[in-house]
Amino acid sequence: MLALIVVYPIGKLIWNSFFDLRLQGGGKAPFVGFENYWIALQDKDFWSATWNTVLITLVTVPGALVVGLGLAMLANLPFRRKWPVRLSLLLPWALPLAFAGLIFAWFFHTEYGFVNDVMLRLGAAEPTMWLLRPGWAMTAICATIIWKTSSFMALILLAGLQMIPRSLYEAAEVDGASRWQQFWQITVPMLMPSIVVALIFRTITALQTFDIPYTMTRGGPGNSTETLAMLIHKNSIEYGDICYSSTLAVFMLLLSMCVTAVYLRRIARAA
Repeated sequence: MLALIVVYPIGKLIWNSFFDLRLQGGGKAPFVGFENYWIALQDKDFWSATWNTVLITLVTVPGALVVGLGLAMLANLPFRRKWPVRLSLLLPWALPLAFAGLIFAWFFHTEYGFVNDVMLRLGAAEPTMWLLRPGWAMTAICATIIWKTSSFMALILLAGLQMIPRSLYEAAEVDGASRWQQFWQITVPMLMPSIVVALIFRTITALQTFDIPYTMTRGGPGNSTETLAMLIHKNSIEYGDICYSSTLAVFMLLLSMCVTAVYLRRIARAA
């Protein structure tokens, strides 16, 4: 099963990257070796998309972790009825990515968006062009991704919180430890395995970000919010350049593997 769903597609992807394979071309695709890789390394769009992908990862992964940890601790409180709180954590995670992007595209719309309406009511001089300026567009996308993915982080962390024995907190209270000290000396160390697992999944999906930026900005203005996954989609689906899009996908694979290796080394040291 692993060979069928993992090894063969990756092998085929790498194989295609060594040929000049295009959908609109006919006949046998010529072998070009590492030419596609050299072209990618000289492509400004590739470096721009890679930087956007890394930026989104660096902003949204810690952001989702902080928000998710807060939500998990809130859901772990001794409510009489816990199911409404935990159901509220499931809803953002269960919402389709493209649908979330469309909702927040409306929220951040310049003329009739909810965010600008609130800001104007609070005294802002003029509406902010959220999706029409590069910096603001990236901010809106990152905020949307954090909202969408923090619930996923919260669900994993909530499971980890429930595994921490209550007796540890009771002993700390007897010793006079404050809530803040209990958090850093008990909660965080005991929760670290769950945090690492959550970070691995969230980082890999962040490196593959496509749906939310695509539905909110289509990579614009210009290509200021275009991610690596969007560039692969554009070259393969719109341009029919299978060889170059395969090459870009190989770079994304290498990036994901490098990040995963860092996390796995962290797990190995902890073990």
